[in-house]
Amino acid sequence: MNPSEADQRRAKVLAAAIDQRLLDVDDSPVAAFLDWQQVADNLQHLHRAFPADIPVLHAFAAKANSMVGVLERLRRLGMGAEVASDGELRAALEAGHTPERMVFDSPAKSRRELQHALTLGIAINVDNFQEFARVAELRRAAPSVSPVGFRLNPQVGAGSISAMSTASAHSKFGVPLADPGMRERLIQAYLDHPWLNRAHVHVGSQGCPLPLIGQGIGVLVDFADEVNARAGRAQIDTLDIGGGLPVDFDTDQPIAHFDDYVAALREAAPRLFCGDYALVTEFGRSILAKQGWIAAYVEYTKEVGGRRIAITHAGAQVATRTVFMPDAWPLRIATFDASGAPKPARPAAVQDVAGPCCFAGDLVAQGRELPLLEPGDLIALLDTGAYYFSTPFHYNALPLPAVHGVEFDPATGLPGFDTLRAAEIDDLVHDRA
Repeated sequence: MNPSEADQRRAKVLAAAIDQRLLDVDDSPVAAFLDWQQVADNLQHLHRAFPADIPVLHAFAAKANSMVGVLERLRRLGMGAEVASDGELRAALEAGHTPERMVFDSPAKSRRELQHALTLGIAINVDNFQEFARVAELRRAAPSVSPVGFRLNPQVGAGSISAMSTASAHSKFGVPLADPGMRERLIQAYLDHPWLNRAHVHVGSQGCPLPLIGQGIGVLVDFADEVNARAGRAQIDTLDIGGGLPVDFDTDQPIAHFDDYVAALREAAPRLFCGDYALVTEFGRSILAKQGWIAAYVEYTKEVGGRRIAITHAGAQVATRTVFMPDAWPLRIATFDASGAPKPARPAAVQDVAGPCCFAGDLVAQGRELPLLEPGDLIALLDTGAYYFSTPFHYNALPLPAVHGVEFDPATGLPGFDTLRAAEIDDLVHDRA
């Protein structure tokens, strides 16, 4: 999809949202949109990228967008759910996900959370030996059909964003496989407990190159092969290879590079696709990021120190990562006039785009050359379908914006909306007695 086509598609959404007052300069100055057709096309590409003759569960990483309406639609499009908290687990169940198509990850699972998952039969990726002892104790008290395996840290290194890299030498996640004595201890745990029947690795996500991800998954396959050889049987039958495909934040291409991901795994870990193992994936950002965006009105503009600033209703409360880590998480910004039409490229100016939060660093773009913004214009923060509007930051008790799914009528070409989350208007104070 080229930029002009993408902007025209967004313009149709904006015009319809303005007409239906889903966006209103006074009552609804910020709202988010998720394009369901683009989501479906992306998932179709994901399913086709993996071999058809190997069982694969694509479990959506719920942390990327844990709204029940989103999880329910992804379930209907063929995805399972990977959850990392009791809240995400409950959201997935409410969305209709069944235990056999769910995976429970977290480095800090409580006894109650583990018991809940084991009772339901949800697969568990054990993070450490203390958690393993707890799982073993709970299983002795009440048998469970939950598949269980360890999360391994292959310690293959970090990508360009350290906070998104989970297989470094000192990562908080998983059992550090390269630490002295750890590999043998882990293998022995499998040999001593025949119900350990899977293993998991997640190298990282944004900023992690595909060869690094492939290297970590290669370590996982080698480990499983060794366990099975020493056990004399196919004890480990499922490999959870995590997610982590980096997203292209530079273009309007809504389809992720799943083919490149699978090609990298074929090169680095060819036995992954030999048929000895069922697979689980945990993609999140690459499923939804490109398919969602946030629209907000420009409230004021001003000149400060020779630089123009546009003050909008979208800042740290919906774009937390960008505001606090702008170099790692820059966002593209599209600009529209009050009717929703794309603004012409000229006149342009170098501008800061600021949010509504009451601290100086609440900027979603700094020194960006954009079409000249005026009060009443609209900006769109692009590629924000994962982690942004679904994980709000309640600074200044700012209300949650509405999130709308978008469907285009094939006959008219016009968008329709389903509200995935209503705007928070009346109940802003959550700790009221």
